[in-house]
Amino acid sequence: MFPIEYFIGLILIGICAGFASGLLGVGGGFLIVPLQYFLLKYIGAEPNLAMLISLGTSLAIIIPTSLSGAYRHTRTMDNIINPGIRFGIFGIIGGVIGGFVASGLSSRVLEIIFGCLLLFITVNNIVNINKEREEARIPNNMVVTAIIGLLVGFSSGLLGVGGGIFLIAILTALLGFSMIEAIGTSSIFISLTAIGGFLSYIVSGWGVSTFPYSIGYVSIINFLLIACFSVPLASIGAKYAHKVPQKKLKIIFSILVLYMALKMLGVLP
Repeated sequence: MFPIEYFIGLILIGICAGFASGLLGVGGGFLIVPLQYFLLKYIGAEPNLAMLISLGTSLAIIIPTSLSGAYRHTRTMDNIINPGIRFGIFGIIGGVIGGFVASGLSSRVLEIIFGCLLLFITVNNIVNINKEREEARIPNNMVVTAIIGLLVGFSSGLLGVGGGIFLIAILTALLGFSMIEAIGTSSIFISLTAIGGFLSYIVSGWGVSTFPYSIGYVSIINFLLIACFSVPLASIGAKYAHKVPQKKLKIIFSILVLYMALKMLGVLP
């Protein structure tokens, strides 16, 4: 069986990822994936299996966690529902494709891709740290929605994240959304797009995964324990998001993403 510190680690992941999810409009995958991965390797799981379990389980956890945050955001911003759903529909398709692609890549390749994307997002946020809202640089029509939804959804399935980190950067930098509008829209988007990736990890890992108490590449124990804490904490985080100045939200967002980027790239131990 698993050591007691493994269960303690899962609880801490749920608390941190849940609050971050609601506060920043992300699924929490940028925390759930690497922290689960390090925890699984700690108990002796083979690296490739540990990475796939981390990715698949992360997407399963993101669904209820982001729904909790999305509900809180829509109570104060009803204008985010339509764009969130439109992006999310295309995100589901991209998530399915990304999940199947990930199952054929090595854990180190996924770590490097994950780290580089997080690093790009950090730089983008630092450059635009003082801007409350940027002018829209591209039109927000159905073609643009489809392209963005598919690409972000693909990254979601590939990297086991909700895609909120990427969508927020795109909405604020290219489509003229304010930070709080992007956070709210993202919370709806990721609750939908994670479904596609989640299903693909179950199918691709069916009869292949050797991890105890798992369905495909989704660990039931990890899911239940993390979600029990991430769901209520996401609602609390979303409540605080509307009280924190946007510049501070960007700073918090950037620090967290930079740390995880350096961790995945092997710069930090």
